[in-house]
Amino acid sequence: MEPRLKDEREMVLVNDPLMSGLSHEANLPGWEFKGTSTRSFVMNHSYFANEIPYIRVVFEYGITRDVTSTVLKFFLPLMLIIIVSLSSLMMKISSRLGLNASMFLAAVLIHWRIADAIPIVAYATFLDLFMIITYTTLVMVLLSGILILKFSESKDTARVEQINYWSIRVIPPLSITLYFLLFLSFLI
Repeated sequence: MEPRLKDEREMVLVNDPLMSGLSHEANLPGWEFKGTSTRSFVMNHSYFANEIPYIRVVFEYGITRDVTSTVLKFFLPLMLIIIVSLSSLMMKISSRLGLNASMFLAAVLIHWRIADAIPIVAYATFLDLFMIITYTTLVMVLLSGILILKFSESKDTARVEQINYWSIRVIPPLSITLYFLLFLSFLI
């Protein structure tokens, strides 16, 4: 970037693409830069009304997450949590409530950790939608466990059997369908 005088009072900033850009030492842990600068431009900007604007050069770069790291640190643990939680539907005892509450807490902690590591954006990302489906699944399993506990304590075995019957037939297919649709929508 080199400033050039337009006249006596005004200076113009010109971006020289050969002399400016991303340093070879630039590093974002867990992320990879895609290609070279996709766009750079010079703009005037001021933070307050009636303020003298300053000139700045803006560079835009694409970044991607490392796929292996994302699968191992995010998807694998959450899929194991979902599998354990859905497998607990086979248990006809009320003690599965503690297991599912632990699975829900683990999912929240994983989500919290992963969300801290990615940039904040103003739209729903794949992670957000994935976690909505995960939370929905875990809440449904928790609710079925709460209902089983409630009806077990009142010795209403017919209701317990009915909740087990419908939980096994509704929650896993619904969860699998939602995950399938999510992955399909992002592949298209």
